[in-house]
Amino acid sequence: MRTAPLIELDSPRPGAIDGRRLRAVAFQDVRMEYLAKHGLAEGRALVLGGGTGVLPRGLARAGLDVTALDPSPAATRMARDAAATEDLAVEHRTARAEDADVPPGSFDLVYVADTFEITGDLDRVVERAARAVRPGGALAYDTVNRTVPAKLVYLGAFQRLPWTRIMPAGRYASDRLRRPSEVAAALSRHGLRPADVCGFKPASIAGLVAAVRARRRGEIGDDDVAPMAGFVLDPDGPPVVTYLGHARKP
Repeated sequence: MRTAPLIELDSPRPGAIDGRRLRAVAFQDVRMEYLAKHGLAEGRALVLGGGTGVLPRGLARAGLDVTALDPSPAATRMARDAAATEDLAVEHRTARAEDADVPPGSFDLVYVADTFEITGDLDRVVERAARAVRPGGALAYDTVNRTVPAKLVYLGAFQRLPWTRIMPAGRYASDRLRRPSEVAAALSRHGLRPADVCGFKPASIAGLVAAVRARRRGEIGDDDVAPMAGFVLDPDGPPVVTYLGHARKP
């Protein structure tokens, strides 16, 4: 009988399934494509929820001056090591998004990743993020919608089903999944002007499931998940499961 893999976030163990990193790797191309499409990938950037540094390193490679905060000391250590290996000057710090303490108005772009669907205090996160954006700058984000399909994927497949589980129980909860209208209202309450919402999705559900199952069996590594899942922007329809968005600071 095959032994179930260890599900452990921000884990340095080679055999562990780290769902945070899997999402970061799988989402990287659509995140960068979205930022480029809207002219947001320039200047100084702050990433809230930087994890092991996949997105911060991508922004640094694109020429941005990047600071990244993450609540996990383990993830921060791994992010620093990875940035050093690539000789990228990313400043990584350990801090919750709710406690982000950076000079006000000091970033052209603040990207909130892996946070809106986790935090119990959306307004506090948005307030901290909006405070850091310079006038004329932007706050960008991606998150998970509160729909039936999103609940099936994030509360069911990713947390409970034994053959597709990549997250510890309790990582996601229904009341922390965010409808676009709720995010837009929070952004507006903190002085930002919502500018866009864009869904994104795997090229095929079968490809995503195959990638997750292959990773659980140890047949592929984290970086192999992205091409198998093939996430693409879906700007024409309403966001079904995951979506990106941004808002501007007047």
